[in-house]
Amino acid sequence: MVGVAFSTAALIIVLSVFNGFEGLLRSLNNAFDPEIKIEARKGKSFATNDELLKSIKEVSGVQLVTEVIEDYAYFRYRDADVIATMKGVSDNFIDQHRIDDHIVDGQLKLNDSLGSYAIMGRGIQYALSISVKESIAPLQVFYIKNAKGGQIDPSKLYSLQSIQPGAIFSIEKNIDENYVLLPIEFVKNLMNYGDRRTSLEIKVNPNSDIKTVQASIEKKLGGNFSVLTNEEQHKDIFRLLKIEKLFTFISLALLILVGSINIFFSLMMLALDKKKDISILSAMGAHASLIKKIFLAEGALIAFTGAALGLVLGGAICWAQDQFGFVGMGMGNAIVSSYPVEMKSVDFLSVSIVVVVITFLISFYPARLASRSFSIEQL
Repeated sequence: MVGVAFSTAALIIVLSVFNGFEGLLRSLNNAFDPEIKIEARKGKSFATNDELLKSIKEVSGVQLVTEVIEDYAYFRYRDADVIATMKGVSDNFIDQHRIDDHIVDGQLKLNDSLGSYAIMGRGIQYALSISVKESIAPLQVFYIKNAKGGQIDPSKLYSLQSIQPGAIFSIEKNIDENYVLLPIEFVKNLMNYGDRRTSLEIKVNPNSDIKTVQASIEKKLGGNFSVLTNEEQHKDIFRLLKIEKLFTFISLALLILVGSINIFFSLMMLALDKKKDISILSAMGAHASLIKKIFLAEGALIAFTGAALGLVLGGAICWAQDQFGFVGMGMGNAIVSSYPVEMKSVDFLSVSIVVVVITFLISFYPARLASRSFSIEQL
């Protein structure tokens, strides 16, 4: 019973930690990436116009449509430089409120009466040694052009524009070290992109279903565009996480099976030891099916009690970890200080089903052996 209890608790704890990491990953992606993203199926960019944008805005559930131009660029600030991804966004990006809680320095704005501003990750700030509050020198942005063969004038190989640093965000290391948000007009002029965009980012109304909105947009745009939810934008990461969770579940389920083998041997010894008691039951008029039910109930009593204790123990440990963070990540620069946990009813249900199935399989043979002994005693 104790073995089943600890195995069950371990399975609940590990599954809850996987859920916690998945939830953490979703929150980080939601902070930077849109709820729905529209990209061209072929090519890097696509032409936009007022008619296209209007048709998307008319879809039920669409709250905001943000235009995006994204590409690599070379950034220089005084004597420091770095290569990163510049992401030009229209002014309504601020209204999506995705990174509001992640601004650690400066003010979240792309434009005001004094000019335009860059919003960059903390990793880029460190690489360029930028102080937003005391910034005097502008941030220079270089974009390499598709130069023609035989071009000898270096100034024709790139375009250059300058912009003032405005704010610093801190979300996750990979994002912080690779992204600079810029006004879309700034990027459009730098790249000479005209009406072309690399993607459109959609904010969905709070009461609308994302999948329904996605299907409506796909129907309206046709087959030339990919319409991706946040999870689909990172499908490889989430698929890997689910596969790891599945294999972990299988591995720990085998641990429960090993713990349940003790039930098997206990019931086997019980069936051999209780032949006299089976004879007494036979004399009292009991049937073979009753003997089988008794031994099945014995196995179920051991397994279910152990599983119930394990579910309670695992749930209590997960609750304590969520509330107090007893087990830390062990890294000073970690996104969260302690292991995240998230309990889901489906995990408790699946673990209970596994215990039921294993218990029935383990208890069946000893119960059958006992019923055979009962038949022999009757003869």
